[in-house]
Amino acid sequence: MKKEVINSEEYFSEKKFWTKLKRYSKKAGASVVYAALLLYYTLQKPEVPKKVKATIIAALGYFILPTDLIPDLLIGIGYTDDLGALSVALVQVAIYMDDEVKGKAKIKLEEWFGRGVDTSQVDKKIEHE
Repeated sequence: MKKEVINSEEYFSEKKFWTKLKRYSKKAGASVVYAALLLYYTLQKPEVPKKVKATIIAALGYFILPTDLIPDLLIGIGYTDDLGALSVALVQVAIYMDDEVKGKAKIKLEEWFGRGVDTSQVDKKIEHE
């Protein structure tokens, strides 16, 4: 999957990112959306190194990619590979995710899914040791 993620960098743009999230957020599920938002808001931080930003852009590009390993339209499993790619990036860049990034992601998540969304599965992946 890493090769597909690296080759997906050309597909990332802010417009495509927000369009896909808005259109497919309910279908993708809160975990996928939260992971994508965490990466997006980390990408916005000026102090994040270019190499880290390249990792984020590759993962978000894969998320946006219209044709990936498992088509997103397959109910129940379509976003599994997207969450996998996002998770790999989350672990690699977790050190740059602070409370501000998490807060912004959770606010946006609440807008789309309502209060009380369980983010613990994703939060565990990014806990700082």
